[in-house]
Amino acid sequence: MRRNARLALAATVLAGCGVAAGLFAAERAGVMPRTLAPYIEKRSSGHNAVIVGAGQFASRSLLALDRGASGGVAAPDLAPDLAALTLGAQPQAAGAPGLDAGLVRDVAGLRAAMAAATPGTTITLAPGSYPIEHRALEASRPGSAQAPVVVRAAQPGTVTLRSNVPVAIRVNTPHWRFENLTIDGACAAHDDCEHAFQVTGAASHFAAVNNTLQGFNAHFKINGAGGRFPDQGLIEANTLSNPAPRATRKPVTPIDLVAASDWTVRGNIIRDFIKAGGDGISYGAFAKGGGSGNLFERNLVWCEAALAGQPGQRVGLSLGGGGTGKPYCRDGRCIMEQERSVLRANLIVGCSDVGIYLNSAADTRIEDNTLVDTAGIDVRFATSSAHIDGNLVDGPIRSRDGGLLHLGDNRDAALWRSYAGLHPVRSLFAAPAGADFLWHGEAPARSTPRQDGVDLCGAARSQAKAYGAFEDFGACRRR
Repeated sequence: MRRNARLALAATVLAGCGVAAGLFAAERAGVMPRTLAPYIEKRSSGHNAVIVGAGQFASRSLLALDRGASGGVAAPDLAPDLAALTLGAQPQAAGAPGLDAGLVRDVAGLRAAMAAATPGTTITLAPGSYPIEHRALEASRPGSAQAPVVVRAAQPGTVTLRSNVPVAIRVNTPHWRFENLTIDGACAAHDDCEHAFQVTGAASHFAAVNNTLQGFNAHFKINGAGGRFPDQGLIEANTLSNPAPRATRKPVTPIDLVAASDWTVRGNIIRDFIKAGGDGISYGAFAKGGGSGNLFERNLVWCEAALAGQPGQRVGLSLGGGGTGKPYCRDGRCIMEQERSVLRANLIVGCSDVGIYLNSAADTRIEDNTLVDTAGIDVRFATSSAHIDGNLVDGPIRSRDGGLLHLGDNRDAALWRSYAGLHPVRSLFAAPAGADFLWHGEAPARSTPRQDGVDLCGAARSQAKAYGAFEDFGACRRR
C-alpha cells in the first residue's frame, strides 16, 4: 500500500470509526503518529475554521503522544553536550606530519601546493581563515597506498575554509586525505553551497578524518564518473551539521554516497539536516546506486538536535535512499540499490520519520543499533532483505511491500504504543532530551550476548549483554 493511501486509511478510521478501530487500522497500515499528524493537518487546511482547528488539534495531539510535548526529544542547547563526546571531531589532532611541503598561508598557496602534490606530500595550513571563491580547490594528482597526499591543520579549530562556491574541494584522483579542518558553507543562497567535498570518478581510497563541516546541502557527495567509481573511502570522526534549515529543492543528505563500494563511515556526528524546500525529505546518510559492501558503524545521527519542530521528513540512515536514476547506477540498471552492506552500533535519535530505511537493499545486516524518538526500522520492497539482530528500537521493526526480514534477538515497541503515549524503550534512558543515554535502571539484557566487535563508545563487545549500540554511554564522554 502506498504511503498516502496508508495515511488516508488511518486518518479516516481514526476520525470515523473510533479509537480501537483506528489503532487497528494504523497498526495494519504501519502508520506512526508522527507521520499521520502532518497529513491530517495538511488535509484539513483550506477548509472552514472549525475543520482547520480540529486538524491542528489532532496533529498536535498525535505528535505529543509520539514525540512529547515539544514535538521531539531534542533540546536547543545540545551542541556542548554532543561536542563533549568521543564521537565526531575531537580536540586532539588526527594523523601526524609527513614530508611537509611547507606551511601554506593563503588560498593561492593552497591551490599551488595541491596542484604540485606528489605521493607522500603533506600540506599543512597555517592558522587562519581561507576564503574559497570562484572555483573549487582541486585534488587532481594521485597519491599512493603507502604515501597518500595529506591536507591538514596541525591543530583542530585553527584553520577554517570558508566556501562561497558550490563545491569547496573536488577530489578526482586516488589516495587523498584531509584532517583537522573546519569547512563552512558561507553562501548567501543555500543552492550555491552544495558540497564541502565531492569525491568522484577515480578518487578511490579517499579519507576525511576529524573535520568539522557545516552549511552544506550534502557535505560529502560521492559518485562515479566516466565509468570509474571512488571505492574504499573513509569518513571517520567528523562532525557534520547545519545551523539552519536548508532553503533548497536540491537533495539534503550530509553523506550522499552513490554507486561507490566498500566505504567505511565511522564515529561521526551527523545532525540537523533539515530540508525546507522541495519535497522536504532529507537523510542523515545513505548509500545507493548499486554499490556494495558499505559500512556505517558507531555514528551518532541526530536528525533534529538544535532544529526541532520543523516540517518535513527526516530519515536517519538508509541503504537505497529514495532510489537512483539508472544512468547514475554502477551497473546502469539499479536492479539493487545496495548489496551486502552493514549498519552497526549506531545511535539514531530525533527523526520525524524512520531511523533506518532500506530500499532495494539486499543481504543487509542491521546489528546492535539504538533508535530513540524515530518511527523505527522499515525494510521495503521484495528486493530488500535484512538480518536484524541485537537492536534496541523505540518504535517498530517493519516489512513493507514484500521486504524480507530475518529477525534475531531485538527489543522494539509495538506501533500501537505510540498512539497511547507509551514508550517503554525511551524510558530506559536517564534523560534522552539532554543527550543523556545512561540507563535509567538496569540495562536491557540480551538473551545471547554479542561475542565480537566494538560498541558506539569504542568498548570491546566480548562481554556485551545489553541490546543496542552501547553497554555504558558514560564511556562515550571524554574524560
